[in-house]
Amino acid sequence: MTMEDFYGVVGECGLPRFSAKQIADWVYKKRITSIDEMTNLSVANRALLSEKYDIGRYNPLEFQQSVDGTVKYLFKTEKEKLIEAVMIPEDDRATLCVSSQVGCKMNCLFCMTGKQGFNGNLTANEILNQLYSVREAESLTNVVFMGMGEPLDNYEELKKTLEIMTADYGMAWSPKRITVSTTGVTPKLKRFLDESNAHLAISIHSPEKEQRLSIMPAEKAFPITGVMDLLRQYDWTKQRRLSFEYIMFDNFNDSLIHAKELTQMLRGVECRVNLIRFHAIPNVDLKTSTKEKMEAFRDYLTKKGVTSTIRASRGEDIFAACGMLSTMKGDALSASKKDLE
Repeated sequence: MTMEDFYGVVGECGLPRFSAKQIADWVYKKRITSIDEMTNLSVANRALLSEKYDIGRYNPLEFQQSVDGTVKYLFKTEKEKLIEAVMIPEDDRATLCVSSQVGCKMNCLFCMTGKQGFNGNLTANEILNQLYSVREAESLTNVVFMGMGEPLDNYEELKKTLEIMTADYGMAWSPKRITVSTTGVTPKLKRFLDESNAHLAISIHSPEKEQRLSIMPAEKAFPITGVMDLLRQYDWTKQRRLSFEYIMFDNFNDSLIHAKELTQMLRGVECRVNLIRFHAIPNVDLKTSTKEKMEAFRDYLTKKGVTSTIRASRGEDIFAACGMLSTMKGDALSASKKDLE
């Protein structure tokens, strides 16, 4: 709930208005799991709240840990669906990759989540629960909306989540610690840019219209040229960071011609490009680029003034890497996973 929601709750239950701030402190800062723990509220008022509300916290069903330290969590939603979240440790950072939907409508060719189809939006509660209920909850430094789903396709719940994460009454995080990734759902993208200061990552994967369309059906409704036109209306030299995600496929989008076209597309926009190794998924006839091609691509972009890095692959052995999240077979839970209960 937002602060406005809490004010509605205390009004409904006949509690003093200042109780809303007390409740928010208990939920978001003290991280309680039961209304009974709100000890600065009277027993009678706690009983009133408990009749209609609960905290909304629930533990993951299971987790898997990769050889590289990456941890993948499995959560059950309120509608008995399954989602995954991934915690990525790195030096002094602990980044949680959260899901915003069960499955995804975008159906990108290279993504396991898209293969399972769309099974519903997550509520702000279900998104926030991922942050609050992983083992590393209190040591997280960053959150990326790069898990299951297209965040901007669930914009209202995303907006609510971002408010709670950054508000003084909530988690009080700096927007600099949050990155939202999108294929470029243009109308919602404009709202996000106007209503949030979180970082933005655009999944681009090819600078060529027809080629991008062949692997990303969203190109038809939201052409990357239109996305770039919108992005150029904003100042990217200030606090907010803009990055482009570019998965590299062997002999598909990894030539220096593609690098040149990408450079031209990004001209005049302050940004960085993350080059990502493709992680093979079943029944998709694409292969990852070689290390040499990825380095040549990176070096070309850098030479032309586009900051570019090759993102390290994490969690591939537990299907936690980019494009590999899926709960299609979630009902057949692996006995090899550790049980948190």
